[in-house]
Amino acid sequence: MKVLIAGAGLGGLALALALQRRGIDFVAFDIAQELKPLGVGINLLPHAVGELAEFDIIDAIEAASVKTRDLRYVNKFGQYIISELRGRYAGHELSQYSIHRGTLHGIMLAAVRQRAGADAVREGHGFVSFTQNAGEVIARFRRSDGSVVEAAGDVLVGADGIHSMVRAQLHPNDGGMLWNGTMMWRGTIDWPIFDGGDTMIVSGDMKEKILYYPIAKGSKPGTMLTNWVLCGEVSKGISPPPERESWSRRGTMERAYPFAKNFKLPDLNVLDLIEATPEFFEYPMCDREPLTAWGTGRVTLLGDAAHPMYPVGSNGAAQSIIDGKRLGHFLELHEPIEAIRAYELERIPITSGLVRSNRLGGPERVVDVVSERAPNGFEKLEDVISRDELIAISKGYAKMAGFAIKETASGQ
Repeated sequence: MKVLIAGAGLGGLALALALQRRGIDFVAFDIAQELKPLGVGINLLPHAVGELAEFDIIDAIEAASVKTRDLRYVNKFGQYIISELRGRYAGHELSQYSIHRGTLHGIMLAAVRQRAGADAVREGHGFVSFTQNAGEVIARFRRSDGSVVEAAGDVLVGADGIHSMVRAQLHPNDGGMLWNGTMMWRGTIDWPIFDGGDTMIVSGDMKEKILYYPIAKGSKPGTMLTNWVLCGEVSKGISPPPERESWSRRGTMERAYPFAKNFKLPDLNVLDLIEATPEFFEYPMCDREPLTAWGTGRVTLLGDAAHPMYPVGSNGAAQSIIDGKRLGHFLELHEPIEAIRAYELERIPITSGLVRSNRLGGPERVVDVVSERAPNGFEKLEDVISRDELIAISKGYAKMAGFAIKETASGQ
């Protein structure tokens, strides 16, 4: 069996590692002329870490990341709402890691090339189209010199991201990107250590929210490389995004300021954090309507190409990695077409549920609910929301996302 992978992001590389471990032949193609570290911080939840553990790269990940201990929710005035212990601190068998996306991608890419050869991932190959018949699938890629090359295989997997060209051929009438009116500004900066250097903090509501957490050691003593995400509602309703979602569009203080200025956190000046960041990026918060089938015949989708979702609940990267591992599992057990159908049957209900839940705020809905009921803060949290309601929101999302344990929240 030979698998063609269009896209060498986190999901495509997870599939490549899963196939290599199972002795299944593959080639991954990526449009980038050179695969370089991109993006900002992400979180690897225990269920995704469990998938990565099979690939023998956890030691490298641990050395370049932070073992997240606590996720704390506060309102925009810094008033405490609830905390959730994370990873092994919460009773999972594995840790949760906060890491720079580019660092994780580099670790996975190096592992693929070391184990499968330098030619296993081919840069400068943008997907053009595919055809298939009863015996094979043929994919066409345009190289940097403009020439088009063909590759034949038993399976084609579109792992080419939120603007997937494989998806465009499979589903030309799927409706396109949907934008919820929220813009995100994301950056990383060396920042003084806070709360032990292993805590994530979420503050605000769906109209304006700040999330910040350390992802690696800082370049100076007493600092950590800190990832931050500022969200601001700039429009109402779901509509096409105003600009193409991209990893590299630069953000400006002028556009972020109206939302950043409204936070009154006692332990963080949000304006200072953003102004001190030399370079940050801007993204519209987008997803797509879930599909009832990702592919057809010998072709399927994976990761953001299949199920782009709002980045709440730390699940985008996790679900892409799980996709790759599970598809590799089914390809080991079944013939190509049967394997693809089994993969989609398992993964579509899970990821579709997460897409819809994330539209409602996912686990971060706890700050939304509190803000709606007490927009100017509160004297007693129990007058605003019960602890049972808070825990129900947290546990419900953890169960849906696949990382629930007997108890997921702590009072602290």
